[in-house]
This record gives sequence, structure tokens and C-alpha cells, in this order.
Amino acid sequence: MKRIKENAIVPSPFTFLLLFIVWLLLTNSYGLGNLLLALFLSIALPWLVRDIRSNTLRVAKPLKTPGYILMLLWDIIVSNVIVAQQVLGAKENLRPGFVAVPLDMREPLPITLLASTISLTPGTVSTEVSEDYSTLYVHALNVPDEQALIQQIKQRYETPLKEIFGC
Repeated sequence: MKRIKENAIVPSPFTFLLLFIVWLLLTNSYGLGNLLLALFLSIALPWLVRDIRSNTLRVAKPLKTPGYILMLLWDIIVSNVIVAQQVLGAKENLRPGFVAVPLDMREPLPITLLASTISLTPGTVSTEVSEDYSTLYVHALNVPDEQALIQQIKQRYETPLKEIFGC
């Protein structure tokens, strides 16, 4: 992982430029006072959140990201249909439950994306990550086979995220 320089005035030039331009576009004012305010905010805001952004994780294989997003969109559509059938069908056939998914990743960003992916997919929601980032706890609307659900999450979502982020 690349560490952000602690002493840099502009730790991330891209963030600085983005904030500067967005501020000017939002205020629609290009006077000297507003330019100085945009400059100040573009330097101060990243500096104020530097501890939150102390580590950056680079995307190792960015070309795999669109495929992951398309797969996620497809899974959301399919899961909507499945959940609708489950909810409208016989409720006694549902087996809601919590599942502990062991994680191979330890980086916070890919784990957060995995948890978000699971929560975006109807029928499942991520509830907690263990303190050592080794386990993700998931609640599912229907868990007929706990190991099958764990394998599906790991193969369908965790493995591609590991490839994308190289972890």
C-alpha cells in the first residue's frame, strides 16, 4: 500500500483539483475572493480527513471492474425476482438466518465493497465485520444450505474483488 505523505500541502493533487473545480461550479462565482476560498477549501478539506484516508489501495486490474459491476446488476435483478417469489410464496418455506463468511481479504476497502455488494443484492444484508477483518456476518432471507451461501459469496463476489484489488 502507498502511504500518503504526511507533510505534503496537497496530499492528493487529483482530490485538490476536483474539489477546486466542483466548488467553483457549485458557487458559479469566479471572483478573487471565491477563488481564494476554493483554494483554501481544496487544501484544508483533504488535510482535515488525512487520518481517515491515511492508506490508499490501488486498483490492480481496473478492466475487471466493469464486468464486476455488470455481474452485480444482473444479480440484483435476478435476486429481486427470487425474493419476490419467496415473499409472495409460502412463508413457512423460508429459513432466515445469519451466516459467518470467512474472508481471504484483509484490506478495508475491498471488504467494504464486498459488504455493500451483499447488501445491495436483495435477500441478503451484511451486518458486521469482525475486528480482525477475518469474518463478514451476513443475514439472508433464506438459508437452506449455509455452506452453499458462503461458497456463492466467496466465488461470486470475493474472488473478483481480490483480483480487482490484487489482495
